[in-house]
Amino acid sequence: MHASDPTFPLYPVLAFLAVVVSFIPFPWHFRARNIGTCSYMLSTGLYSLVEFINSIIWLDNVNNIAPVWCDISAQVIIGASVGITTSTLAISRQLYNISTMNGHSMTPQEKRRDTMVNAVIAFGIPLLVMALHFVVQPRRFDIFEEIGCQPATFNTVAAYILYFMWPVLIGLCSFVYSVFTLRNFYNHRVEFAKVASNNSSMSPSRYIRLMLLVFVDMFCNTPIGLFAIIVATRAAVLPFSALSETVDFTNVQLVPASVWKAERLSHAAVEINHWVPVFCSFVFFVFFGFAEEAKKNYRKAYDCLRKLFGCGGSRGGSNVSKPR
Repeated sequence: MHASDPTFPLYPVLAFLAVVVSFIPFPWHFRARNIGTCSYMLSTGLYSLVEFINSIIWLDNVNNIAPVWCDISAQVIIGASVGITTSTLAISRQLYNISTMNGHSMTPQEKRRDTMVNAVIAFGIPLLVMALHFVVQPRRFDIFEEIGCQPATFNTVAAYILYFMWPVLIGLCSFVYSVFTLRNFYNHRVEFAKVASNNSSMSPSRYIRLMLLVFVDMFCNTPIGLFAIIVATRAAVLPFSALSETVDFTNVQLVPASVWKAERLSHAAVEINHWVPVFCSFVFFVFFGFAEEAKKNYRKAYDCLRKLFGCGGSRGGSNVSKPR
């Protein structure tokens, strides 16, 4: 098999590792009801998984050999790409709320309400965008050689309102929350220390790491969203009425690598979207994969694996803390 991508298999290897580092911490974040981080891991993990599979199947061809998979993966790409930014918004909102507590903890009712709002932001908005995309979808999907299945979008003004604007709009909302959070954090450092001391799931170290994650994601994905809009507007923006003349959900557009790589900006846009989930997964791992709570859970996972494979009685397990 000849691959036109000279870097192969670099991408699928890194994409697979991105899936692993996204999903390994998920159980303990889920138990802690960290909606924003759970949504972030799901978005980056599922997105990376789809891109990993696609990069292998369509390494050197544009054959429509898995149409049902393409139907599913195109929707995952839409939802997950927006989900990364909405996860960041949910995290920045959570951090802002903590910064305004002035030394007080949330009541159980406030915690439930806050969890519900964050869930709507993190999961509801991506589902909404997936539904809105159908309005500006001209065909079933596209297949890019080396990249795989991608959602198809009709280039009309409605597409910018219903689909393209979301990463930029959500990024701006995260930016506003982050500015006020930094201000509150600076003005109420002592009060924040009191809240952190009463909240085992939000230590000062974890708070700062979440802030860094928000800033890195915000200053990467928001410009990427703007870049996608700029690239799209370079082509002819057609009236929405033309969609009824071109829509055909039996049609699949096949794009060889020589075509999508021919124009510099289009090439950059495709490659950037291809690498975004992998980059975001590793950013999360850098901030949280080496934290003390992560190391404890790695040891627990290691102990479970040793017991599963019958190695639990080895002498090396004597230093492992006894179960409570």
